[in-house]
Amino acid sequence: MSQFPQQDIKFLTGVGPKKAEQLNKELQIFSYGDLLRYYPYKYLDRSKVYSIREIDASAAYIQLRGKITGFQREGAKPKERLVAKFTDGTGTVDLVFFKGLKYLLTNLKINQEYLLLGKPSQFNGQINFVHPELEDVSKVDSNISYSLQPFYNTTEKLKSNFLHSKAIEKIMATLWRNVKERIPETLPASLIHRAKLLPLHDALLNIHFPQSHDLLKRAQFRLKFEELFFIQLDLLFQKHVRLSHIDGLIFKTAGEYLNTFYSQNLPFPLTDAQKRVMKEIRRDLGSGKQMNRLLQGDVGSGKTLVALMTMLIAAANGYQSCLMVPTEILANQHFKSISKYLNGIDIQIQLLTGSTTKAARKKIHTGLADGSLHLLVGTHALLEDIVQFNNLGLVIIDEQHRFGVAQRAKLWQKNTKPPHILVMTATPIPRTLAMTVYGDLDVSVIDQLPPGRKPIQTMHYFDSRRLPMFGFLKKQIEAGRQAYIVYPLIKESENLDLKYLEDGYEGFSRVFPPPQYNISVVHGKMKNEEKDFSMRHFASGKAQIMIATTVIEVGVDVPNATVMVIENAERFGLSQLHQLRGRVGRGGEQSYCILMTSYKLSSEARKRIQAMVSTNDGFELAELDMKLRGPGDLEGTQQSGMAFDLKIANIAQDGQILQYARDLATEILEDDPTLGRPENQVLKSYFTTLRNRPVNWGMIS
Repeated sequence: MSQFPQQDIKFLTGVGPKKAEQLNKELQIFSYGDLLRYYPYKYLDRSKVYSIREIDASAAYIQLRGKITGFQREGAKPKERLVAKFTDGTGTVDLVFFKGLKYLLTNLKINQEYLLLGKPSQFNGQINFVHPELEDVSKVDSNISYSLQPFYNTTEKLKSNFLHSKAIEKIMATLWRNVKERIPETLPASLIHRAKLLPLHDALLNIHFPQSHDLLKRAQFRLKFEELFFIQLDLLFQKHVRLSHIDGLIFKTAGEYLNTFYSQNLPFPLTDAQKRVMKEIRRDLGSGKQMNRLLQGDVGSGKTLVALMTMLIAAANGYQSCLMVPTEILANQHFKSISKYLNGIDIQIQLLTGSTTKAARKKIHTGLADGSLHLLVGTHALLEDIVQFNNLGLVIIDEQHRFGVAQRAKLWQKNTKPPHILVMTATPIPRTLAMTVYGDLDVSVIDQLPPGRKPIQTMHYFDSRRLPMFGFLKKQIEAGRQAYIVYPLIKESENLDLKYLEDGYEGFSRVFPPPQYNISVVHGKMKNEEKDFSMRHFASGKAQIMIATTVIEVGVDVPNATVMVIENAERFGLSQLHQLRGRVGRGGEQSYCILMTSYKLSSEARKRIQAMVSTNDGFELAELDMKLRGPGDLEGTQQSGMAFDLKIANIAQDGQILQYARDLATEILEDDPTLGRPENQVLKSYFTTLRNRPVNWGMIS
């Protein structure tokens, strides 16, 4: 298959080395192909030409056709402006320019006919257009006819070098004349026919120079489908390779450890959701294929219990397990809770973090090497080369989006046969995002809370209701409960008008004075020992209030804490608000989350706050969060070798196209797993080109 046009952009007429360098730096456009895949972000219908007598100042962007009858320079430098009189025979408007006066006076001609595009406004009773676009009617490109004008995103630097949207449009027209005869198709004819897609040539023509509204829609669908299809093909192909070429360790028995734990140590009956997930995991472990499973579940849904039972199965089959978590606080918490669960069961467990002493490390390394150590809980310290297992059979990663691909891969390599993988997250992942980012994993969901857990009541208070909030906290503390207060900042910021922790501590200390009350403080700038001391002080019940930043978002489990107050809640995303709220409601008592905000709320912030008050469903909130904010930076979640820099598809909005693309990719791979058939060579070729492209991590979004 011929390659997509890869000539250096500097060789395109109208670009040259200087502009090419700016396009490289500002828009990551290096080749003809990159430019062709740089799509417009909006279109303006230019099929209608207005007459001046029709328009008023409230109209949106409109088009006029007429002549300039004269120029007048007004004001003194640096506020000098150029005013041109423009008429079409039905009336006259002013064209006002503040920049490039010399250029305009040299290039604009009196009595020359122009097409004008701009937004009308009114000044002193006269309609005017500030810096409108003017195009010489005689020079309108007759080779490309379209009524919908494309608009391209650009930057201030590019605009200052005359690479504005109109200039990019002109360069695109030159490019199209150069490459329109050599656009290689990237999808098989059978797939194009089945999905009723435009050929790639027609899609690219109509995305840049739409021939009609209908063809523009079809072009957008084709290009979105193609982007999402190749991501799914890549993920599913990886999954096929893993399942067909990598033998999995077989765990033949559930074992005595699990039976003893289940009958004697289980703290509460498993929910139906936990039982369902355990069945899925048991099936994977006995299949002879490597397990690669994502376990999703809200905060407090019992993922750790599922992880522990899976590790007990591994131990019964003669294999070691490790559980890797992102923070020392969380590692300590997991170690303590698992040790408590294992009381009376002959399983050896150790903790490995950056704080582990030399002597303790030596003991751990020995236990791992001789196989006497069954379970190891730890942080990034598990990745060190010196940490070598005798027979690692199971790797569990908690909050795995906080680890990079290379880090996670290091654990896979700590056994000659790849261990089974279970990745867990308490951050609910929207279905479309899970299909894209974790598309090569099997997904399990724990969508029930353990019995006895009461839904958290969430309330929204404006800052003026601070006194009632204080009163509510006092009542909770009098009843023997504890509370978190979370701030977005540690110190005062000159740029942001936000509440900050240091000031909050002083304010709360006045309302809740010692010795009657005790307050702990935790933030990211503290040393680990200080943080641990404050955490323990609060967890033991000696402090009734913990004032913190979002450092407590993951890994603090205090069942007696029943109130979460979030200051400047409008500054947090829905996912983070939900995570913070999940720090309370971990015991049997009714718990509360109070969202404190200023009166000035953007419409998006208002929607987030309303959503938090109306539902405790993390998946519902995650879907809404992605719709409001987009998928965001998928930091650390890059799963494939393919660049995940979507140019036109939007995971939040194009879920149906994504599902359709995944279904068709699945069918193709089931029918031809190696893409070896002649009709699929076009897929294999383009697929290989994509995979070999360097990944621009900064553009992943």
